[in-house]
Amino acid sequence: MSFPEFVVFRTFLNQIEAALAKTVLDAAGIESFIRSDDCGGMRPHLWMGVIELLVHTEDVAKAEEVLGNEETNPNGSTIWETPPNPD
Repeated sequence: MSFPEFVVFRTFLNQIEAALAKTVLDAAGIESFIRSDDCGGMRPHLWMGVIELLVHTEDVAKAEEVLGNEETNPNGSTIWETPPNPD
């Protein structure tokens, strides 16, 4: 049995931003996981400065499309914004 490979797709400074990004990916049908070192959520103050969002290797391109990247979302927001109207 082969297990899918995961990569760290994004890192966040707090659980709220990581959960928001995960929710957006979930809504797009992309499986993702949040990894942080906080004793399973029991000690949130113990996180070591990085909360990681993991995705399957084959879903990285689709996740970039959903959440954007430096070119499509230069302000780094995890919330996708509609492009401005060219009018």
